[in-house]
Amino acid sequence: MENKIKICHVTSAHKDGDVRIFHKECVSLAQAGFDVYHLVPNSTTRIEKGVQIVSFPFEISSRFKRMFFLVKEIYRRALEIDADVYHLHDPELLRIALKLKKQGKKVIYDAHEDVPRDILTKSYIPSFLRKTVSRRFEKFENKVAGQLDGIICATPFIRDRFKKINPKTIDINNFPLIGEIEFAEIPWESRLDQVCYIGVITKIRGILEMVRAAEISGVKLKMAGTFDENSKDLLKNEKGMNMMDELGMINRVQSVELKKLCKAGLVIFHPVPNHIDAQPNKIFEYMASGLPVIGSNFPLWKEIIEQGGCGICVDPMKPEAISQAIKTIIENPEKSSKMGANGIRLVKEKYNWDAENVKLVAFYKGL
Repeated sequence: MENKIKICHVTSAHKDGDVRIFHKECVSLAQAGFDVYHLVPNSTTRIEKGVQIVSFPFEISSRFKRMFFLVKEIYRRALEIDADVYHLHDPELLRIALKLKKQGKKVIYDAHEDVPRDILTKSYIPSFLRKTVSRRFEKFENKVAGQLDGIICATPFIRDRFKKINPKTIDINNFPLIGEIEFAEIPWESRLDQVCYIGVITKIRGILEMVRAAEISGVKLKMAGTFDENSKDLLKNEKGMNMMDELGMINRVQSVELKKLCKAGLVIFHPVPNHIDAQPNKIFEYMASGLPVIGSNFPLWKEIIEQGGCGICVDPMKPEAISQAIKTIIENPEKSSKMGANGIRLVKEKYNWDAENVKLVAFYKGL
């Protein structure tokens, strides 16, 4: 590519090595021949996988300090890089988006989440203020996004929202990297009569309902990940705790081995606004491991899981329904084995980063 376009991916809230930002988007663009920089605080300046990572120390003692003082410093550092295109990955960075535009730069906003709906579930915002904060942020986000050179969204739902504001909007789904996926095509009979959940463990991700479903079904629940403090307290008096094995944080190898020993992966998220149209990576990771998925009965999830023939969707607020899904999978080995095979096939054919990579590079070339 002659006269390489210089791109700078910017984050204030994500860590160095973030899978979507660095391993998927930055690396993909560098491999496509763009000159790619990644500006991220509190890491090490270096070149990795063809990407120039630019970092600087900054003490982040509070959310307020990050959102205001860090963003101001990031703007100064971003101008020093002097890129042609700035790709912003955090809502708080919208404060500098139009300032970069005034400097003659092209600016892209990467909407990882539907932030106005996410605000409605934030515990650090007093409940009586959440609707007001949500409305005001959405008004601000829409105003800025409408003036940018492009919007990249992590899901089709977020894409459809921004498409009304800015026609230069595309969804780049957060599907897993095919080279990082551990496929587990093993005989169904070698799996044990147990189910698993791997990830952050919170109330709104269904910890209480999963434990109660384990008690009702009499099937062991393997729980891997970290609890938030309040969610752990919820379980103190739950009888189903004797059916749960708490594994704590596990690494990638341990995760693969765990999934090989289970007959279903649980994704029982509560129907809060920012869950309903999300696409959690764990769904696709379970599928890749040949695990039937038991997920919440959100329309998008039903399309992926049930229409794809790779699992069962249930009311996430009803432990009895979750329990019945667990029993159905364990008691029907032939059907469940086919669900697992369907999941592997769909991840190989459809739900992986390769197709999203093509879309991302084409979007940038269109700039």
